[in-house]
Amino acid sequence: MSRSAVCFVRSSSYRSCSMSDVIHAVPSPVQCAHDAIEYGIDAWQRSVLLLDVLRERGNIYLDHARSGQPPVLAFEYEVIMDGRALPQPANYALARIVPPDGSPETDPKKRPFIVIDPRAGHGPGIGGFKMDSEIGIALKQGHPCYFVFFFPHPEPSQTIESVTRAEIAFLECVAQRHPDAEDKPFLIGNCQGGWAALILAAAAPEMAGPLLLAGSPVSYWAGVAGKNPMRYTGGLLGGTWLASFAGDCGNGTFDGANLVNNFEQMNPSNTYWTKLYNVYANIDTEPARFLEFERWWGGHFLMNKEEMEWITQNLFVGNRLSAGEVVSADGRTRIDLRNIRSPIVVFASWGDNITPPQQALYWIPDLYDSVDAIRCNEQTIVYCLNDRIGHLGIFVSAGVAKKEHAELISALDLIDVLPPGLYEAVIEDTQPDLPGLEFVAGRYLIRFEAREISDILALGDGRDGERAFEVVKRVAEINQGAYDKFVSPWVRAASNPWTAAWARLMNPARVERWAISNLNPWALPVKLTADAVRTWRQATSPENPLVKGENQVSRAIVRSLEGYQAWRDGTVEILFRTIYESPWLASLVGLKEGSVQRRTNETESWFEEEFKRLKRLELETWFENGTLLDGAMRLIIYCGRDLRVVDERPFNAMRELMRESGLDAQIRLSDLKQVTKRQTFLVLLDEERALAGLPKLLVRESDRRRALDVAYALAATVGEIAPVERARFDRVAEVLGLAPRARRATKSTESA
Repeated sequence: MSRSAVCFVRSSSYRSCSMSDVIHAVPSPVQCAHDAIEYGIDAWQRSVLLLDVLRERGNIYLDHARSGQPPVLAFEYEVIMDGRALPQPANYALARIVPPDGSPETDPKKRPFIVIDPRAGHGPGIGGFKMDSEIGIALKQGHPCYFVFFFPHPEPSQTIESVTRAEIAFLECVAQRHPDAEDKPFLIGNCQGGWAALILAAAAPEMAGPLLLAGSPVSYWAGVAGKNPMRYTGGLLGGTWLASFAGDCGNGTFDGANLVNNFEQMNPSNTYWTKLYNVYANIDTEPARFLEFERWWGGHFLMNKEEMEWITQNLFVGNRLSAGEVVSADGRTRIDLRNIRSPIVVFASWGDNITPPQQALYWIPDLYDSVDAIRCNEQTIVYCLNDRIGHLGIFVSAGVAKKEHAELISALDLIDVLPPGLYEAVIEDTQPDLPGLEFVAGRYLIRFEAREISDILALGDGRDGERAFEVVKRVAEINQGAYDKFVSPWVRAASNPWTAAWARLMNPARVERWAISNLNPWALPVKLTADAVRTWRQATSPENPLVKGENQVSRAIVRSLEGYQAWRDGTVEILFRTIYESPWLASLVGLKEGSVQRRTNETESWFEEEFKRLKRLELETWFENGTLLDGAMRLIIYCGRDLRVVDERPFNAMRELMRESGLDAQIRLSDLKQVTKRQTFLVLLDEERALAGLPKLLVRESDRRRALDVAYALAATVGEIAPVERARFDRVAEVLGLAPRARRATKSTESA
């Protein structure tokens, strides 16, 4: 702070400052000239260096294209299966990640990980862009890791269905390579790779293990009024016909650079100013990070026209995946997300304007009316919400990798044995006085809190606004039919490989790269000048008043662009709602009054009651029969039923007890999962009968005492046992013919 500013702050009026203070606060002409010269040299040098960074970006883009645009992974890999050689070829491949030096040895008994990257205009590699990433976390924990990537050009006859068949083949290959693994492969789907993972798991439920959907949109109509403007784009463009038009102009190929351009238009302040200004302002430290990211961001890939049409018509505009309306080409297979047998983990962020939490989670109320319906279908769904990270940060942020990704991966075995239902994963920092701290693996504590469907719906502002998207869907179908019939033949007739190649070459996303590269003869003087500047670099002080003024101008530009963005997004929403919420348009396309019809007829109470009846018949003999493990798990589930929270500490303590007693070699995780599900349903179906059957499962008094002591010890790892849980323990002791335990439970598993 300047001397004059201090004077003003410390006084109640200007008159309290002496004239000498004011004179000394004003810089001398010599100082002003010095600051101006210093800033001028620095600004000129930064400008030259920025141009040279852009030249390097262009060269990296060209070199990357010449090399075939391989995945931008931070890890070595080896291709073990090429989808282009399959009976129904697809431009996908399966690679095994080679653990880097310093990583722990891969454990063949641990479940393998398969990361599916998004094919959304960019190339593959975002899931392993850094060492601190999904792949890096998996390797650090000793898991075999595989990566599903794709090539720049699609196969001529490639469809989304052929891609799914290729991914099923990859899944089979991984399972065959790990016959001794403790459970099925863990699938991670990033962004658009999330819906691909869902389709894969629904098409082959017996092969897929747990799923992690990171920033993945599934319910495309969902959102909040005043936000999420991207969902309005399809309506204002008249539906899906524009994707077909772009594919026809590309001679049957859709240019992924168009998707990249759409992403960049979402945030004009970052696209047109912040991204490059950040490099300019930090030219001595920022270029390496910038060029590393731009190598991936500038790797534009292609799709077949049919693929992009499928995506827009079935997902972006049609929203058919969560409605169970996606059907195979031969009509024999319907993709039903309720067929998935393994836990589904959804990771979303409130700072993500590409996939807001509503689009990541509203497929759950699309499928289910209540949590009882989820339990009846024996599904386990977990979601985790970040407060602020943006869309790309979900995949590339080291902080997110070390916290959310690491904790969810570490708790994967616990997630796999959670009773069917809906849970929110809550991740918090540990404290030195935390009870059971020795049973927390790392810096963070993760727990799973039971949730209801109403909790998911409370993330938004209602679903009445989605009716307009049903109108969009109908309008899109009309426009698509008209385009296919009357326009597409003419566009296809005018298109050829040469015009398509020229259009791709002149796409702005490509021009800004190759135009500022060594292909440009003006690049040579830029390079020579930049080399000289680096030799004689003279950076100005951050305290230079002109640097501070520059920062203020930059902030003003950002604010103006953000203001434009807010005006644009608000205008888009108003225009969209004016058109598609009008009753006359809904009537014109044949949509009756009322809310959007979702698939809820299969989850009515009669279905749930019928399921319970059939489940009771299936489990009838298990009320009074089972193993010691059945009895112990029933006791634990019964005593903790009212808590609605599953903590990692009791589970980790139980695993430690199993290791110490040698039971971990006898009881596989899959066995524990089946026993947990079975005993959960028995307690839900008839709690009193399940309790009465405990003495027949735990016959010997020593087994009863041991099971009760273990259950007490596990409950005590999270602190003092709650009164409602203590009452259930007393009830169990009474049924087993044991004396009630002392009111104060032990704090460790040593008493067990």
